[in-house]
Amino acid sequence: MLGEFLLCDDKLSQDKGPGAGALSRGIQTGKCIPYKLQPPKKTCEVSAWCPTEATEEPPQPALLNSAENFTVLIKNNIDFPRHNYTTRNILPDVNITCTYHKTQNPQCPIFRLGDIFQETGYNFSEVAIKGGIMAIEINWDCNLDSWFHHCRPKYSFRRLDDKTTNESLYPGYNFRYAKYYKENNVEKRTLIKVFGVRFDILVFGSGGKFDIIALIVYIGSTLSYFGLATVFIDFLINTCSNTSCQSYCKCCECCAVNEYYYKKKCESIVEPKSTLKYVSFVDEFHIRMVEEQLLGRSLQNVKGKEIPKPLMDFTDLSRLPLSLQDAPSIPGQPEEIQLLSEEATPRSSSSPSWCQCGNCLPSQLPRSHQCLEELCCRKKPGVCITTSEPFKQLILSRRALQFLLLYQEPLLKLDADATNNQLRHCAYRCYATWRFGSKDLADFAILPSCCRWRIRKEFPKSEGQYSGFKSPY
Repeated sequence: MLGEFLLCDDKLSQDKGPGAGALSRGIQTGKCIPYKLQPPKKTCEVSAWCPTEATEEPPQPALLNSAENFTVLIKNNIDFPRHNYTTRNILPDVNITCTYHKTQNPQCPIFRLGDIFQETGYNFSEVAIKGGIMAIEINWDCNLDSWFHHCRPKYSFRRLDDKTTNESLYPGYNFRYAKYYKENNVEKRTLIKVFGVRFDILVFGSGGKFDIIALIVYIGSTLSYFGLATVFIDFLINTCSNTSCQSYCKCCECCAVNEYYYKKKCESIVEPKSTLKYVSFVDEFHIRMVEEQLLGRSLQNVKGKEIPKPLMDFTDLSRLPLSLQDAPSIPGQPEEIQLLSEEATPRSSSSPSWCQCGNCLPSQLPRSHQCLEELCCRKKPGVCITTSEPFKQLILSRRALQFLLLYQEPLLKLDADATNNQLRHCAYRCYATWRFGSKDLADFAILPSCCRWRIRKEFPKSEGQYSGFKSPY
């Protein structure tokens, strides 16, 4: 055994010393022995192999440079237990003298080492100097259906170790091992550093068969993803639009994006109200709803279903034409409210049999449609509503109707030819709003014959026949 020495002080003769542990290359004995006599110096004694390991470059060219032409046979068995299928990479009709080639013989399991390195772009003789690690990948992509069976391996190669000697402290693939022995009762060793090439075989693969249950589950899950996408988009649009409305504006104008989206997405389904008709009598507080299928006789005699009359909403005064000028009152005399009399009025010779007020006229429509106009303002005999002051102020006031038309459309041109038509239809709407209250009911309301002819008399049509009731839907 030979010693490797480091300087130490006399007072550290029984200690290892502060610098011995970091610089020594062996086991310290704990002794401090003389190193020089003049001037006197001592050192910490260590027990180690001597000489230390020498750093030498590997031999060039590599010792086994001829191994480039060696061949290796790879046997690989695979098993798909779920499908009860087993196979291997050596085919029954394989030629044992073949050599793997990427295009000419891709199924051959015998590989030349030089060809493996060539596939990865390296030279075997250069890699063998400092060693390297090569991966041989076997990929199985199997279709195990009987009508389209395919299960063949596909080979590929890549290098796994560090390729750059400048960036890696120990490039390539190398390792050391030692042989220990005694010679003349002295323990010795032989330290060997080996450079070589290692091959790692990596196997990947998948195999499957057609399964109707798996197909149904896959289709169902795919459709569910589309449903989730719709829900996510709805949530995103609602969240973003509401957040932007709350953050950037104080009104609802920016929320028009949200409203536009729902108009495009959702289709409004209108209730088939065209099959319903609504009538109102002056001497009844409720409204009658009549189904069109039951109309085989005049509306005057059809019972219909009684529904409560909606309360008038006075917050929207534009729905009724109010008188623009109050009538002059007499000082000192209290105002009186005109009430409709319940006394029967004399029936004129031209009044139909179903008329109760004496002012109704026969319908001009074809006989199949006459039942829609056979309606009086009263259920029982009495004074006609057309003789009341509210009817004159709300329905027949030309100035009030013109004001209402211009209120709804300020740029409306009231020319001489179309004025009566516009005023007549406006009067129809005003009566329906007055008597039925709700716009949903007023759109399908049937006007009594006496009211309709009184409006027509006030605003006559220049020529032609009146069309009668038309449903808005």
